[in-house]
Amino acid sequence: MPSSEHSFPKRFELPSFMVQFSLLILTLFFFYSLSNLQFHGNMKDVAGSIWRIWSEMFPPSLERLGPVSQSLLQTFEMAWIGNVIGVPISLVLAVLSARNTSPHPLIYAVTRGFVTFLRTTPSLIWAIFLISAVGLGPRAGTVTLVISTIGFCGRFFAEAIEEIQEEPTEALMCLGATKPGIICGAVLPAAMPSFINTALFNLEHTTRSSAVLGIVGAGGIGIELMVSIQTFHYDEAATIMIMVFIMVMLVEQFCAWIRRVLF
Repeated sequence: MPSSEHSFPKRFELPSFMVQFSLLILTLFFFYSLSNLQFHGNMKDVAGSIWRIWSEMFPPSLERLGPVSQSLLQTFEMAWIGNVIGVPISLVLAVLSARNTSPHPLIYAVTRGFVTFLRTTPSLIWAIFLISAVGLGPRAGTVTLVISTIGFCGRFFAEAIEEIQEEPTEALMCLGATKPGIICGAVLPAAMPSFINTALFNLEHTTRSSAVLGIVGAGGIGIELMVSIQTFHYDEAATIMIMVFIMVMLVEQFCAWIRRVLF
């Protein structure tokens, strides 16, 4: 029977001094942040204000259920179109930004950097920029979600391509297959389950994100929520929040059902 020292891989251990020093720095930064953000104020007043608004939300108002429902539908339409357009573009960029499928190191570096740039810029910033470019409304929100989808899916699609087993691709290479043939015949089929999972997670993510974009004028239910809060109609805001919750839950359940059917 093998000894325990050979049964488990040796763990990488940081020097205890470095760990203690890092914890000390993080603790000091925590207290500095509390002071800098003035978070140490009277939390009793904050809790009282939250409770007052919360009590005014119930019972929810159904007076504007029709317009709110239309805005909610527009919100999901933005998310759906963003995925339908963004996922195929993400797939092309993923092939170009994966180490084992990119045709040239320069193309790999450029596409990888481009996808990283799209992913690291928050959606609200893209929405504000696009509103300046194309105007207020759902068009700016839809393009924002296309960009968000490319940034999210492009990265994880590329990682899925890089993690596939090399044996099928090597076998096709030995048979004289071309690079496009290898990608279509071995790489993409092997990574397809990961592609589907990522696309479904992105649909859930963009559905939640689309509900916020209206706050900056990019269409959807967010504008309704902002107007309700600014005009102190908290009962209408409660209705909107409940409807957004139901929409997100339905999308998540639908994506979970798709996963169960396929996998």
